[in-house]
Amino acid sequence: AASDVYKRQVPEELMLRAILFGHEEIKKLVAFQKQIVAEIGKEKRVFPIAETGEDVKAAVRADFFDRCAWAFEAFDRHERSAREDQVKQEAHELYAERFEGRLNEVDDALYYLNKEIMRTKILEQGVRPDGRSLTQIRPIWCETGVLPRVHGSGVFTRGETQVLSIATLAPVSEAQVIEGLGTETSERYMHNYNMPPYSTGEAGRLKSPGRREIGHGALAKRALEPVIPSVDEFPYAIRVVSEVLSSNGSTSQASICGSTLALMDAGVPIKRPVAGISCGLISDKETGTWRTFTDIQGVEDFHGEMDFKVAGTTEGVTAIQMDLKNDGLTMEIIADALERCRKARLEILNEIMIPCIAKPRDHVSEYAPKMLTMKIDVDKIREVIGKGGSMIQKIVAESGAQVDIDDDGTIHIASPDAASCDAAKKMIDDICFVPEVGKLYYGKVVRILPIGAFVELAPGKDGMIHISKLENRRVEKVEDVLNIGDMTWVKVTEIDEKGRVNLSRKDALKELAAAADKK
Repeated sequence: AASDVYKRQVPEELMLRAILFGHEEIKKLVAFQKQIVAEIGKEKRVFPIAETGEDVKAAVRADFFDRCAWAFEAFDRHERSAREDQVKQEAHELYAERFEGRLNEVDDALYYLNKEIMRTKILEQGVRPDGRSLTQIRPIWCETGVLPRVHGSGVFTRGETQVLSIATLAPVSEAQVIEGLGTETSERYMHNYNMPPYSTGEAGRLKSPGRREIGHGALAKRALEPVIPSVDEFPYAIRVVSEVLSSNGSTSQASICGSTLALMDAGVPIKRPVAGISCGLISDKETGTWRTFTDIQGVEDFHGEMDFKVAGTTEGVTAIQMDLKNDGLTMEIIADALERCRKARLEILNEIMIPCIAKPRDHVSEYAPKMLTMKIDVDKIREVIGKGGSMIQKIVAESGAQVDIDDDGTIHIASPDAASCDAAKKMIDDICFVPEVGKLYYGKVVRILPIGAFVELAPGKDGMIHISKLENRRVEKVEDVLNIGDMTWVKVTEIDEKGRVNLSRKDALKELAAAADKK
Protein backbone atom coordinates (compact mmCIF):
# COMPACT_ATOMS: atom_id res chain seq x y z
CA ALA A 1 0.00 0.00 0.00
CA ALA A 2 1.16 3.52 -0.71
CA SER A 3 2.61 5.38 2.25
CA ASP A 4 1.01 8.54 3.62
CA VAL A 5 3.71 10.59 1.88
CA TYR A 6 2.77 9.16 -1.50
CA LYS A 7 -0.94 9.63 -0.84
CA ARG A 8 -0.67 13.26 0.19
CA GLN A 9 2.69 14.52 -1.16
CA VAL A 10 3.14 13.01 -4.60
CA PRO A 11 6.57 12.90 -6.28
CA GLU A 12 6.66 14.50 -9.73
CA GLU A 13 7.35 11.26 -11.60
CA LEU A 14 4.30 9.65 -10.02
CA MET A 15 2.23 12.76 -10.72
CA LEU A 16 3.19 12.59 -14.39
CA ARG A 17 2.18 8.92 -14.56
CA ALA A 18 -1.18 9.81 -13.01
CA ILE A 19 -1.74 12.55 -15.61
CA LEU A 20 -0.86 10.12 -18.41
CA PHE A 21 -3.27 7.53 -17.01
CA GLY A 22 -6.05 10.11 -16.70
CA HIS A 23 -5.41 11.33 -20.24
CA GLU A 24 -5.93 7.85 -21.66
CA GLU A 25 -9.25 7.54 -19.81
CA ILE A 26 -10.37 10.99 -21.00
CA LYS A 27 -9.74 9.91 -24.60
CA LYS A 28 -12.40 7.24 -24.14
CA LEU A 29 -14.89 9.81 -22.85
CA VAL A 30 -14.17 12.15 -25.76
CA ALA A 31 -14.67 9.30 -28.25
CA PHE A 32 -18.00 8.46 -26.58
CA GLN A 33 -19.12 12.10 -26.78
CA LYS A 34 -18.17 12.29 -30.45
CA GLN A 35 -20.17 9.15 -31.08
CA ILE A 36 -23.22 10.76 -29.48
CA VAL A 37 -22.78 13.89 -31.61
CA ALA A 38 -22.44 11.79 -34.76
CA GLU A 39 -25.63 9.87 -34.01
CA ILE A 40 -27.99 12.47 -32.57
CA GLY A 41 -26.09 15.76 -32.42
CA LYS A 42 -27.16 19.02 -34.02
CA GLU A 43 -25.04 21.34 -36.08
CA LYS A 44 -23.27 23.98 -34.05
CA ARG A 45 -24.62 27.49 -34.27
CA VAL A 46 -22.36 29.97 -36.01
CA PHE A 47 -21.87 33.29 -34.28
CA PRO A 48 -20.50 36.29 -36.14
CA ILE A 49 -17.10 37.31 -34.82
CA ALA A 50 -15.88 40.88 -35.06
CA GLU A 51 -12.52 40.73 -36.80
CA THR A 52 -9.88 43.39 -37.30
CA GLY A 53 -9.56 44.40 -40.93
CA GLU A 54 -6.45 43.43 -42.84
CA ASP A 55 -5.92 47.09 -43.82
CA VAL A 56 -5.74 48.09 -40.15
CA LYS A 57 -3.40 45.22 -39.31
CA ALA A 58 -1.04 46.11 -42.18
CA ALA A 59 -1.02 49.82 -41.32
CA VAL A 60 -0.35 49.26 -37.61
CA ARG A 61 2.44 46.78 -38.34
CA ALA A 62 4.11 49.13 -40.81
CA ASP A 63 3.80 52.25 -38.65
CA PHE A 64 4.17 50.94 -35.10
CA PHE A 65 6.16 47.71 -35.04
CA ASP A 66 9.33 49.55 -34.02
CA ARG A 67 7.42 51.64 -31.46
CA CYS A 68 5.92 48.51 -29.87
CA ALA A 69 9.38 46.92 -29.79
CA TRP A 70 10.63 50.10 -28.09
CA ALA A 71 7.95 49.71 -25.40
CA PHE A 72 9.19 46.18 -24.64
CA GLU A 73 12.77 47.36 -24.24
CA ALA A 74 11.77 48.66 -20.79
CA PHE A 75 12.24 45.99 -18.14
CA ASP A 76 10.37 47.98 -15.50
CA ARG A 77 6.66 47.14 -15.50
CA HIS A 78 5.45 50.69 -14.91
CA GLU A 79 7.75 52.21 -17.51
CA ARG A 80 6.69 49.58 -20.06
CA SER A 81 3.02 50.27 -19.32
CA ALA A 82 3.59 54.00 -19.74
CA ARG A 83 5.33 53.41 -23.08
CA GLU A 84 2.48 51.19 -24.27
CA ASP A 85 -0.02 53.91 -23.37
CA GLN A 86 2.10 56.43 -25.27
CA VAL A 87 2.22 54.23 -28.38
CA LYS A 88 -1.55 53.71 -28.18
CA GLN A 89 -2.13 57.46 -27.96
CA GLU A 90 0.14 58.06 -30.97
CA ALA A 91 -1.78 55.45 -32.98
CA HIS A 92 -5.14 57.04 -32.10
CA GLU A 93 -3.90 60.44 -33.19
CA LEU A 94 -2.43 59.10 -36.46
CA TYR A 95 -5.50 57.07 -37.42
CA ALA A 96 -8.24 59.35 -36.08
CA GLU A 97 -9.32 60.29 -39.62
CA ARG A 98 -7.99 57.39 -41.64
CA PHE A 99 -9.75 54.76 -39.54
CA GLU A 100 -12.53 56.87 -38.12
CA GLY A 101 -14.90 54.75 -36.03
CA ARG A 102 -12.48 51.80 -36.14
CA LEU A 103 -10.06 52.70 -33.35
CA ASN A 104 -11.11 49.55 -31.47
CA GLU A 105 -9.60 47.60 -34.40
CA VAL A 106 -6.42 49.67 -34.03
CA ASP A 107 -6.27 48.71 -30.34
CA ASP A 108 -6.77 45.06 -31.25
CA ALA A 109 -3.97 45.20 -33.81
CA LEU A 110 -1.63 46.80 -31.25
CA TYR A 111 -2.50 44.07 -28.73
CA TYR A 112 -1.53 41.27 -31.13
CA LEU A 113 1.59 43.15 -32.18
CA ASN A 114 2.69 43.44 -28.54
CA LYS A 115 1.92 39.79 -28.04
CA GLU A 116 3.98 38.81 -31.07
CA ILE A 117 6.96 40.88 -29.94
CA MET A 118 6.96 39.48 -26.41
CA ARG A 119 6.60 35.89 -27.63
CA THR A 120 9.40 36.33 -30.21
CA LYS A 121 11.79 37.74 -27.60
CA ILE A 122 11.16 34.75 -25.33
CA LEU A 123 11.22 32.09 -28.06
CA GLU A 124 14.22 33.35 -30.03
CA GLN A 125 16.24 35.27 -27.46
CA GLY A 126 15.19 33.77 -24.14
CA VAL A 127 14.58 37.31 -22.87
CA ARG A 128 11.53 38.01 -20.75
CA PRO A 129 9.71 41.35 -20.40
CA ASP A 130 11.46 42.16 -17.11
CA GLY A 131 14.88 40.93 -18.26
CA ARG A 132 14.91 37.68 -16.27
CA SER A 133 16.22 34.39 -17.57
CA LEU A 134 13.74 31.59 -18.18
CA THR A 135 14.49 29.90 -14.83
CA GLN A 136 14.94 33.00 -12.69
CA ILE A 137 12.52 33.71 -9.84
CA ARG A 138 11.77 37.31 -8.92
CA PRO A 139 13.37 38.58 -5.68
CA ILE A 140 11.63 37.13 -2.62
CA TRP A 141 11.47 38.17 1.00
CA CYS A 142 9.22 36.96 3.77
CA GLU A 143 8.55 37.63 7.44
CA THR A 144 6.48 36.15 10.26
CA GLY A 145 4.82 37.75 13.28
CA VAL A 146 4.07 40.98 11.42
CA LEU A 147 0.74 41.38 13.25
CA PRO A 148 1.42 40.92 16.99
CA ARG A 149 -2.20 40.67 18.16
CA VAL A 150 -3.38 37.87 15.86
CA HIS A 151 -2.66 34.19 16.49
CA GLY A 152 -0.23 33.89 13.58
CA SER A 153 0.77 35.95 10.54
CA GLY A 154 3.17 35.83 7.61
CA VAL A 155 3.92 38.12 4.68
CA PHE A 156 5.34 36.71 1.44
CA THR A 157 6.62 39.02 -1.30
CA ARG A 158 7.81 37.88 -4.73
CA GLY A 159 8.59 40.75 -7.09
CA GLU A 160 5.55 43.03 -7.12
CA THR A 161 3.27 40.32 -5.73
CA GLN A 162 2.73 40.54 -1.98
CA VAL A 163 0.35 38.55 0.23
CA LEU A 164 -0.33 38.84 3.95
CA SER A 165 -1.78 35.69 5.54
CA ILE A 166 -3.43 35.66 8.98
CA ALA A 167 -4.07 32.45 10.96
CA THR A 168 -6.79 32.19 13.62
CA LEU A 169 -7.27 29.29 16.02
CA ALA A 170 -10.62 28.40 17.61
CA PRO A 171 -12.36 25.49 19.33
CA VAL A 172 -13.19 22.57 17.04
CA SER A 173 -16.88 23.36 17.46
CA GLU A 174 -16.35 26.46 15.31
CA ALA A 175 -15.45 24.42 12.22
CA GLN A 176 -17.39 25.44 9.13
CA VAL A 177 -20.59 23.43 8.71
CA ILE A 178 -21.32 22.29 5.14
CA GLU A 179 -24.96 21.37 4.61
CA GLY A 180 -26.01 19.17 1.72
CA LEU A 181 -29.13 17.31 0.68
CA GLY A 182 -29.59 15.02 3.64
CA THR A 183 -25.97 15.30 4.73
CA GLU A 184 -23.98 17.59 6.95
CA THR A 185 -20.20 17.75 7.15
CA SER A 186 -17.74 20.19 8.65
CA GLU A 187 -14.40 21.64 7.60
CA ARG A 188 -11.96 22.11 10.42
CA TYR A 189 -9.37 23.86 8.23
CA MET A 190 -10.63 26.87 6.28
CA HIS A 191 -8.80 29.14 3.84
CA ASN A 192 -10.09 32.42 2.40
CA TYR A 193 -8.44 34.54 -0.29
CA ASN A 194 -9.14 38.23 -0.90
CA MET A 195 -7.82 40.32 -3.78
CA PRO A 196 -9.14 43.89 -3.41
CA PRO A 197 -8.97 46.38 -6.30
CA TYR A 198 -6.09 48.34 -4.76
CA SER A 199 -3.79 45.32 -5.17
CA THR A 200 -3.62 46.09 -8.91
CA GLY A 201 -3.58 49.86 -8.43
CA GLU A 202 -7.27 50.31 -9.19
CA ALA A 203 -10.18 51.92 -7.38
CA GLY A 204 -13.25 49.75 -7.04
CA ARG A 205 -15.93 48.42 -4.75
CA LEU A 206 -15.11 45.92 -2.01
CA LYS A 207 -17.70 43.21 -2.57
CA SER A 208 -18.36 39.58 -1.82
CA PRO A 209 -15.85 36.99 -3.11
CA GLY A 210 -16.11 36.26 -6.82
CA ARG A 211 -15.36 33.13 -8.79
CA ARG A 212 -11.65 33.96 -8.89
CA GLU A 213 -11.36 34.54 -5.13
CA ILE A 214 -13.25 31.36 -4.32
CA GLY A 215 -11.13 29.33 -6.73
CA HIS A 216 -7.81 30.66 -5.48
CA GLY A 217 -8.89 30.10 -1.87
CA ALA A 218 -9.84 26.51 -2.67
CA LEU A 219 -6.50 25.91 -4.40
CA ALA A 220 -4.53 27.20 -1.41
CA LYS A 221 -6.69 25.13 0.95
CA ARG A 222 -6.09 21.97 -1.06
CA ALA A 223 -2.35 22.66 -1.19
CA LEU A 224 -2.08 22.89 2.60
CA GLU A 225 -4.61 20.26 3.70
CA PRO A 226 -2.15 17.33 3.36
CA VAL A 227 0.17 18.82 6.02
CA ILE A 228 -2.50 19.98 8.49
CA PRO A 229 -2.29 17.93 11.74
CA SER A 230 -5.24 15.75 12.75
CA VAL A 231 -7.65 16.92 15.43
CA ASP A 232 -6.05 14.43 17.84
CA GLU A 233 -2.65 16.03 17.27
CA PHE A 234 -3.93 19.61 17.36
CA PRO A 235 -7.47 20.04 18.71
CA TYR A 236 -8.26 23.35 17.02
CA ALA A 237 -10.34 24.66 14.15
CA ILE A 238 -8.00 26.64 11.89
CA ARG A 239 -8.81 29.54 9.58
CA VAL A 240 -6.32 31.33 7.34
CA VAL A 241 -7.17 34.51 5.42
CA SER A 242 -4.80 35.62 2.66
CA GLU A 243 -4.98 39.30 1.78
CA VAL A 244 -3.38 40.25 -1.54
CA LEU A 245 -1.69 43.60 -0.95
CA SER A 246 -0.04 43.89 -4.36
CA SER A 247 -0.48 41.79 -7.48
CA ASN A 248 1.67 41.06 -10.51
CA GLY A 249 1.22 37.36 -11.16
CA SER A 250 0.73 34.15 -9.15
CA THR A 251 -1.00 35.60 -6.10
CA SER A 252 -2.55 32.18 -5.41
CA GLN A 253 0.89 30.62 -5.06
CA ALA A 254 2.09 33.51 -2.92
CA SER A 255 -0.93 32.95 -0.66
CA ILE A 256 0.15 29.32 -0.23
CA CYS A 257 3.62 30.43 0.86
CA GLY A 258 2.24 33.16 3.12
CA SER A 259 -0.25 30.76 4.70
CA THR A 260 2.52 28.27 5.48
CA LEU A 261 4.39 31.03 7.29
CA ALA A 262 1.26 32.11 9.20
CA LEU A 263 0.42 28.54 10.29
CA MET A 264 3.94 27.92 11.55
CA ASP A 265 3.92 31.29 13.31
CA ALA A 266 0.63 30.30 15.00
CA GLY A 267 2.21 27.12 16.36
CA VAL A 268 0.24 24.75 14.12
CA PRO A 269 2.43 21.62 13.87
CA ILE A 270 2.17 21.19 10.10
CA LYS A 271 4.00 18.14 8.78
CA ARG A 272 6.12 20.09 6.29
CA PRO A 273 6.26 23.63 4.85
CA VAL A 274 4.41 24.08 1.55
CA ALA A 275 5.36 26.48 -1.26
CA GLY A 276 3.85 27.19 -4.67
CA ILE A 277 5.19 28.51 -7.97
CA SER A 278 3.93 28.87 -11.53
CA CYS A 279 5.34 27.99 -14.93
CA GLY A 280 4.48 29.70 -18.24
CA LEU A 281 4.65 28.61 -21.89
CA ILE A 282 5.30 30.17 -25.31
CA SER A 283 5.15 27.91 -28.38
CA ASP A 284 5.19 28.12 -32.16
CA LYS A 285 2.83 25.74 -33.99
CA GLU A 286 4.59 26.05 -37.31
CA THR A 287 8.09 25.21 -36.09
CA GLY A 288 7.08 23.09 -33.14
CA THR A 289 9.42 25.00 -30.86
CA TRP A 290 8.40 25.93 -27.31
CA ARG A 291 9.82 27.38 -24.14
CA THR A 292 8.63 27.14 -20.56
CA PHE A 293 9.65 29.71 -17.96
CA THR A 294 9.45 29.94 -14.19
CA ASP A 295 7.46 32.40 -12.05
CA ILE A 296 5.28 34.19 -14.59
CA GLN A 297 4.17 37.76 -14.09
CA GLY A 298 1.03 39.51 -15.29
CA VAL A 299 2.09 40.38 -18.85
CA GLU A 300 3.43 36.84 -19.43
CA ASP A 301 0.13 35.40 -18.25
CA PHE A 302 -1.74 37.91 -20.42
CA HIS A 303 0.19 37.20 -23.62
CA GLY A 304 1.32 33.65 -22.83
CA GLU A 305 -0.35 30.27 -23.34
CA MET A 306 -0.18 28.61 -19.93
CA ASP A 307 -0.24 29.28 -16.21
CA PHE A 308 0.81 25.94 -14.69
CA LYS A 309 0.61 26.23 -10.88
CA VAL A 310 2.24 23.57 -8.71
CA ALA A 311 2.31 23.57 -4.90
CA GLY A 312 4.03 21.09 -2.66
CA THR A 313 6.65 20.24 -0.06
CA THR A 314 10.24 19.07 -0.41
CA GLU A 315 8.79 15.56 -0.78
CA GLY A 316 6.23 16.10 -3.52
CA VAL A 317 3.18 17.80 -5.00
CA THR A 318 0.10 18.63 -2.92
CA ALA A 319 -1.93 20.62 -5.49
CA ILE A 320 -1.93 21.46 -9.21
CA GLN A 321 -4.03 23.94 -11.18
CA MET A 322 -3.57 25.06 -14.78
CA ASP A 323 -4.94 27.77 -17.07
CA LEU A 324 -4.44 27.03 -20.77
CA LYS A 325 -4.94 29.26 -23.80
CA ASN A 326 -3.75 27.03 -26.64
CA ASP A 327 -5.08 23.80 -28.14
CA GLY A 328 -3.34 21.49 -25.69
CA LEU A 329 -0.05 20.31 -24.25
CA THR A 330 2.33 17.48 -25.01
CA MET A 331 3.51 15.20 -22.24
CA GLU A 332 7.01 16.55 -22.86
CA ILE A 333 5.83 20.06 -21.96
CA ILE A 334 4.01 18.81 -18.85
CA ALA A 335 7.09 16.90 -17.67
CA ASP A 336 9.27 19.95 -18.26
CA ALA A 337 6.85 22.23 -16.39
CA LEU A 338 6.67 19.85 -13.42
CA GLU A 339 10.45 19.72 -13.20
CA ARG A 340 10.80 23.51 -13.48
CA CYS A 341 8.28 23.97 -10.69
CA ARG A 342 9.97 21.35 -8.52
CA LYS A 343 13.35 23.08 -8.73
CA ALA A 344 11.81 26.49 -8.08
CA ARG A 345 9.75 25.17 -5.16
CA LEU A 346 12.82 23.67 -3.50
CA GLU A 347 14.68 26.95 -3.99
CA ILE A 348 11.88 28.93 -2.33
CA LEU A 349 11.56 26.47 0.57
CA ASN A 350 15.23 25.82 1.29
CA GLU A 351 16.68 29.25 0.59
CA ILE A 352 13.87 31.62 1.63
CA MET A 353 11.05 30.20 3.75
CA ILE A 354 12.83 27.68 5.99
CA PRO A 355 15.58 30.18 6.92
CA CYS A 356 12.74 32.59 7.87
CA ILE A 357 11.01 30.04 10.16
CA ALA A 358 12.52 26.56 10.28
CA LYS A 359 9.68 24.81 12.14
CA PRO A 360 6.33 25.57 13.76
CA ARG A 361 6.53 27.44 17.03
CA ASP A 362 6.40 25.14 20.07
CA HIS A 363 3.51 27.08 21.58
CA VAL A 364 0.39 28.88 20.43
CA SER A 365 -0.06 32.64 20.81
CA GLU A 366 -0.91 34.01 24.24
CA TYR A 367 -4.08 35.36 22.57
CA ALA A 368 -5.13 31.98 21.15
CA PRO A 369 -7.57 29.82 23.12
CA LYS A 370 -5.90 27.14 25.22
CA MET A 371 -7.23 23.68 24.49
CA LEU A 372 -7.61 20.47 26.45
CA THR A 373 -8.96 17.23 25.03
CA MET A 374 -10.21 14.41 27.21
CA LYS A 375 -12.17 11.22 26.73
CA ILE A 376 -14.98 9.92 28.90
CA ASP A 377 -17.16 6.83 28.79
CA VAL A 378 -20.09 7.31 26.42
CA ASP A 379 -22.42 6.32 29.26
CA LYS A 380 -21.19 9.33 31.24
CA ILE A 381 -22.11 11.92 28.58
CA ARG A 382 -25.63 12.26 29.97
CA GLU A 383 -24.27 13.01 33.46
CA VAL A 384 -21.85 15.65 32.17
CA ILE A 385 -24.60 17.39 30.20
CA GLY A 386 -27.15 17.11 32.99
CA LYS A 387 -30.90 17.45 32.84
CA GLY A 388 -31.76 20.08 30.25
CA GLY A 389 -28.05 20.92 29.96
CA SER A 390 -27.92 22.15 33.55
CA MET A 391 -24.63 20.49 34.47
CA ILE A 392 -22.64 21.56 31.42
CA GLN A 393 -24.00 25.09 31.79
CA LYS A 394 -22.76 25.06 35.39
CA ILE A 395 -19.32 23.86 34.27
CA VAL A 396 -19.07 26.64 31.67
CA ALA A 397 -20.31 29.31 34.09
CA GLU A 398 -18.02 28.35 36.97
CA SER A 399 -14.87 27.58 34.96
CA GLY A 400 -15.19 30.23 32.25
CA ALA A 401 -14.22 27.68 29.59
CA GLN A 402 -16.06 26.54 26.48
CA VAL A 403 -16.92 22.84 26.54
CA ASP A 404 -17.92 20.76 23.49
CA ILE A 405 -18.78 17.05 23.66
CA ASP A 406 -18.63 14.64 20.70
CA ASP A 407 -20.85 11.58 20.42
CA ASP A 408 -17.88 9.27 21.01
CA GLY A 409 -17.15 10.82 24.42
CA THR A 410 -14.37 13.13 23.26
CA ILE A 411 -14.55 16.47 25.10
CA HIS A 412 -12.86 19.64 23.82
CA ILE A 413 -12.26 22.35 26.43
CA ALA A 414 -11.20 25.83 25.31
CA SER A 415 -10.41 29.07 27.10
CA PRO A 416 -7.93 31.97 26.76
CA ASP A 417 -6.85 30.99 30.30
CA ALA A 418 -5.22 27.61 30.89
CA ALA A 419 -6.45 27.61 34.51
CA SER A 420 -10.04 27.76 33.26
CA CYS A 421 -9.42 24.67 31.11
CA ASP A 422 -7.96 22.83 34.10
CA ALA A 423 -10.94 23.83 36.26
CA ALA A 424 -13.44 22.55 33.69
CA LYS A 425 -11.50 19.31 33.29
CA LYS A 426 -11.47 18.73 37.05
CA MET A 427 -15.24 19.28 37.25
CA ILE A 428 -15.79 16.76 34.45
CA ASP A 429 -13.37 14.29 36.05
CA ASP A 430 -15.29 14.60 39.30
CA ILE A 431 -18.62 13.91 37.56
CA CYS A 432 -17.19 10.89 35.74
CA PHE A 433 -15.27 9.63 38.74
CA VAL A 434 -15.64 5.90 39.37
CA PRO A 435 -13.70 4.48 42.35
CA GLU A 436 -11.72 1.30 41.79
CA VAL A 437 -11.37 -1.53 44.27
CA GLY A 438 -7.82 -1.72 45.61
CA LYS A 439 -6.89 1.90 44.89
CA LEU A 440 -5.94 4.56 47.42
CA TYR A 441 -7.70 7.94 47.57
CA TYR A 442 -7.19 11.08 49.63
CA GLY A 443 -10.55 12.49 50.74
CA LYS A 444 -12.36 14.66 53.25
CA VAL A 445 -14.55 13.43 56.09
CA VAL A 446 -18.05 14.75 55.41
CA ARG A 447 -20.24 12.80 57.87
CA ILE A 448 -19.83 10.77 61.06
CA LEU A 449 -22.09 8.03 62.38
CA PRO A 450 -21.65 5.81 65.45
CA ILE A 451 -20.65 2.95 63.15
CA GLY A 452 -18.17 4.84 60.96
CA ALA A 453 -17.25 7.88 58.87
CA PHE A 454 -18.14 8.93 55.34
CA VAL A 455 -15.25 10.22 53.20
CA GLU A 456 -15.78 12.25 50.02
CA LEU A 457 -13.63 10.78 47.23
CA ALA A 458 -14.91 13.29 44.65
CA PRO A 459 -17.75 15.84 44.69
CA GLY A 460 -20.94 13.82 45.13
CA LYS A 461 -19.00 10.55 45.42
CA ASP A 462 -18.26 9.17 48.90
CA GLY A 463 -17.72 5.91 50.75
CA MET A 464 -17.89 4.71 54.32
CA ILE A 465 -15.13 3.57 56.66
CA HIS A 466 -16.54 1.19 59.22
CA ILE A 467 -15.29 1.95 62.74
CA SER A 468 -13.42 -1.34 62.70
CA LYS A 469 -11.41 -0.20 59.67
CA LEU A 470 -10.15 3.07 61.17
CA GLU A 471 -7.07 1.80 63.05
CA ASN A 472 -5.15 -1.39 63.75
CA ARG A 473 -6.58 -1.26 67.27
CA ARG A 474 -10.04 -1.15 68.78
CA VAL A 475 -11.66 2.27 68.42
CA GLU A 476 -14.36 3.12 70.92
CA LYS A 477 -15.55 6.30 69.24
CA VAL A 478 -15.09 7.52 65.65
CA GLU A 479 -14.30 11.05 66.87
CA ASP A 480 -11.25 9.67 68.67
CA VAL A 481 -9.66 9.24 65.21
CA LEU A 482 -11.50 11.46 62.71
CA ASN A 483 -13.65 14.56 62.76
CA ILE A 484 -15.71 16.27 60.07
CA GLY A 485 -13.44 18.21 57.71
CA ASP A 486 -10.35 16.03 58.32
CA MET A 487 -8.42 14.80 55.27
CA THR A 488 -7.36 11.17 55.26
CA TRP A 489 -6.07 8.37 53.03
CA VAL A 490 -8.45 5.49 52.39
CA LYS A 491 -8.44 2.31 50.35
CA VAL A 492 -11.46 1.04 48.43
CA THR A 493 -12.09 -2.49 49.66
CA GLU A 494 -15.47 -3.24 48.12
CA ILE A 495 -18.23 -1.83 45.91
CA ASP A 496 -21.43 -3.74 46.60
CA GLU A 497 -24.25 -4.58 44.20
CA LYS A 498 -26.02 -1.32 45.08
CA GLY A 499 -22.94 0.73 44.21
CA ARG A 500 -22.08 1.51 47.86
CA VAL A 501 -18.34 2.01 48.41
CA ASN A 502 -16.66 0.49 51.46
CA LEU A 503 -13.35 2.00 52.59
CA SER A 504 -10.51 1.10 54.93
CA ARG A 505 -8.27 3.69 56.55
CA LYS A 506 -6.05 1.19 58.33
CA ASP A 507 -5.31 -0.71 55.08
CA ALA A 508 -4.42 2.54 53.32
CA LEU A 509 -2.02 3.61 56.11
CA LYS A 510 -0.43 0.15 56.14
CA GLU A 511 0.15 0.28 52.35
CA LEU A 512 1.60 3.80 52.53
CA ALA A 513 3.94 2.78 55.36
CA ALA A 514 5.15 -0.24 53.36
CA ALA A 515 5.85 1.96 50.35
CA ALA A 516 7.80 4.39 52.53
CA ASP A 517 9.93 1.56 53.97
CA LYS A 518 10.84 0.39 50.44
CA LYS A 519 12.15 3.86 49.61
